[in-house]
Amino acid sequence: MAERAGLEELVKLQGERVRGLKQQKASAEQIEEEVAKLLKLKAQLGPDENKQKFVLKTPKETLTGKYGEDSKLIYDLKDQGGELLSLRYDLTVPFARYLAMNKLTNIKRYHIAKVYRRDNPAMTRGRYREFYQCDFDIAGQFDPMIPDAECLKIMCEILSSLQIGNFLVKVNDRRILDGMFAVCGVPDSKFRTICSSVDKLDKVSWEEVKNEMVGEKGLAPEVADRIGDYVQQHGGVSLVEQLLQDPKLSQNKQALEGLGDLKLLFEYLALFGIDDKISFDLSLARGLDYYTGVIYEAVLLQTPAQAGEEPLGVGSVAAGGRYDGLVGMFDPKGRKVPCVGLSIGVERIFSIVEQRLEALEEKVRTTETQVLVASAQKKLLEERLKLVSELWDAGIKAELLYKKNPKLLNQLQYCEEAGIPLVAIIGEQELKDGVIKLRSVATREEVDVRREDLVEEIKRRTNQPLCIC
Repeated sequence: MAERAGLEELVKLQGERVRGLKQQKASAEQIEEEVAKLLKLKAQLGPDENKQKFVLKTPKETLTGKYGEDSKLIYDLKDQGGELLSLRYDLTVPFARYLAMNKLTNIKRYHIAKVYRRDNPAMTRGRYREFYQCDFDIAGQFDPMIPDAECLKIMCEILSSLQIGNFLVKVNDRRILDGMFAVCGVPDSKFRTICSSVDKLDKVSWEEVKNEMVGEKGLAPEVADRIGDYVQQHGGVSLVEQLLQDPKLSQNKQALEGLGDLKLLFEYLALFGIDDKISFDLSLARGLDYYTGVIYEAVLLQTPAQAGEEPLGVGSVAAGGRYDGLVGMFDPKGRKVPCVGLSIGVERIFSIVEQRLEALEEKVRTTETQVLVASAQKKLLEERLKLVSELWDAGIKAELLYKKNPKLLNQLQYCEEAGIPLVAIIGEQELKDGVIKLRSVATREEVDVRREDLVEEIKRRTNQPLCIC
């Protein structure tokens, strides 16, 4: 053991000598001579059976300090070299790092990908540990509130197009919150933790929030009461104007800037025709630490549950805000790139749609297939393959069961379960007559269509554009 340790020390010293000669730009002959000595020593040393080989990486731990109290939901891991890593919590922090690494100062983009939360999953509420988000972001130096208004317009367009019910977008500003905490007497060190408590007001009562702030976080009761007077207010542009006249808030520079921008934002939202979907809500806090200005969150407006339908409780379905300082955290020179964006919770949207379809006893269609090529008798696999190939070549979304001799009833049942609207049935008599039996799955109506007319008939029934040749 001691002999091996001595050899390892000699290898180390010889390696340093070789590196030193290279740095000094010594002659090639001298370097080769010393490298030969190093190789000879390594050969004497031989392999270390107890030494494991690792693939070493140099990752950046980018998530630390970006999410406030939500940091407990980050999945922490370690790589082979013992470096601390984490699964991404959202798509915003990786986007900011991408901007900094590539020195980008102006971009508009969308991104759909998985994110991970170390949370207690609740399927019926759309809470998962692994799920997809769809993000849209605008980065760059622009005049105030124009990109922010566009993000809110996009959010409203998406939620309206999905037809998941009435929704409301709550809007606030982190500068207003910080100004409000300051004038209410919250110590600077408690801003973020009190902000996290306020953010729970959409789920629990003010009394519970107050008890947490006072009992768990050590805030004075009278300070909590002053906060309560503000955070229980919500409204539109009239509330913004009212707070601009507030004798305390109007004296705070941060709050005044935030209220001024919100007033401008409401003007743009009115021009976009969506101001009726927006509510200025002083209880909205968005616990993530990287937000610096306007913040927003879309929630569904609950409707009375119909017979057999459970009340939906999926929380927010979209959220976002302005994060002007995040890119600078990753830039070696601290150069800032103003950014604003939004995130749509894809799985939460799916949860809502699925529950509503189940309540209406409607089936979720899981395929885009327009027609199933089926056979009425045995030994017609070759004919089915020929026909499905013709339909594919014509741009028809078609499929067939991967069986030589499937029963017709099984083929029809498959169409009903998968939501395939049409069945093209091949039979011995149809082959002789040069026709295909086209069946509507919904009405069970069947018609004979000449084979050369089948493509156009399917396109007509599925509203596809016909080919003009």
